[in-house]
Amino acid sequence: MYNFCTLFNTKYLSRGLALYHSLKNVCNDFHLYIFAFDDQTYAILNKLQLPDTTIISLSQFEDKDLLSVKSGRTITEYCWTATPATIYYVIKNFDVESCTYIDADIYFYLSPKIIFDELGDNSILITEHRFSREYRKEEKLNGRYCVQFITFKNDEYGLGALIWWKNQCINWCYNRIENGKFGDQKYLDDWTTRFKKVHVLQHLGCGLAGWNISQYKFYKVNDDFYGLEKKSGLRFDVVFYHFHYIRYYTNGKLQLGARIISESAKEYFYRPYLKELDEIKQKIVKINPQIDPHGTEEQVYNWKTPLSYLKRKIIGTHNVYKLEDFSKQ
Repeated sequence: MYNFCTLFNTKYLSRGLALYHSLKNVCNDFHLYIFAFDDQTYAILNKLQLPDTTIISLSQFEDKDLLSVKSGRTITEYCWTATPATIYYVIKNFDVESCTYIDADIYFYLSPKIIFDELGDNSILITEHRFSREYRKEEKLNGRYCVQFITFKNDEYGLGALIWWKNQCINWCYNRIENGKFGDQKYLDDWTTRFKKVHVLQHLGCGLAGWNISQYKFYKVNDDFYGLEKKSGLRFDVVFYHFHYIRYYTNGKLQLGARIISESAKEYFYRPYLKELDEIKQKIVKINPQIDPHGTEEQVYNWKTPLSYLKRKIIGTHNVYKLEDFSKQ
C-alpha cells in the first residue's frame, strides 16, 4: 500500500482532483490523505465520496504550533509551513509504514511503484529540480530539491528528519530569501549529508516540469509514453509531470508558467491536462455553482512586484493563451 498526502483549497480543487484521478488510473494499491484547506473544499470532497481517500479538515489537523504562526503568514506560506506537518499527522494518526507528500498539481502517467522500488531500504526520498541550463540560476532561489514528491518512512531516520523539517518550518517559512532559506524548500539542500538513509531519486521520468523539459524529447506510441534525454540519448518512461504555476484569468486567458513550453510538451502534457481540469470543473460547478475550482484571477501587471512583472511580461508572454485554444480538439 502506497500512502500519499496532499493539501489544497478551492483554488486548486480541480488540480487536486486531477491528481487523484491520475493515481486511480495507474495505481491499484494506494491511499490518498487529502488535507482540505478550507470548508468548501472539505464539503465538496466529502460529497464526492472518493474511494481510497481520507479527507481531513483544518479543524482536525491544525495544532497549537501551526495556529501560533498562521496569522503571520500568507496563504501560500502557510501551506508551505504545513507541508511537513501533514506527513507527520498521517504517520502518527494512521500508523502507516511510510507517507509521501505530493503537490496537488502533479499528474501521474505511470505507477509510482518504480519510485518506491528505487527507494529500497532507504528511509527518505527527495527529488531534484534538474533545472535546464537556461534556468539553472533559479537553483539559488528555489534550492536543488523540490518538495513535489517527498517520502518519509516511519522509522528513526525518516521521523528524525521529518520532525526536524517540521520544526524548522514552524520557526521560519516565508516567500523570500533570508540567510540561505526560502520557504520550506531550501531546508532540503543539505539533507544528503545532514541525515542518514536519504535517497535522491534518479529516474528522469519523475518530476518533469517546465524548468527541466527542454532537456528531453517526448514520444507517444500507442499507450507507450516515454522521453529521451537529448544529451545522453537515454530513454525513460514518463511517470509524473508537475504542472507548476498554471494560471486561469478572468479575461478568458490562461498562463502555462514563467518558462517557455515547447509545442510537443503542450500537446502531450498540457492540452490533455487542461481538458481534464475543465471536465472536473463542470462536475464541481454542478455540485456548488459558487465555487471556482480553477482559482481564476485577474491578470494584473503590478509595478510593485517588478520580478513577477518581468517574468510574466518578458518570458510569460510565450505562455499566455486564449482558454479556447486549449479546448479545441
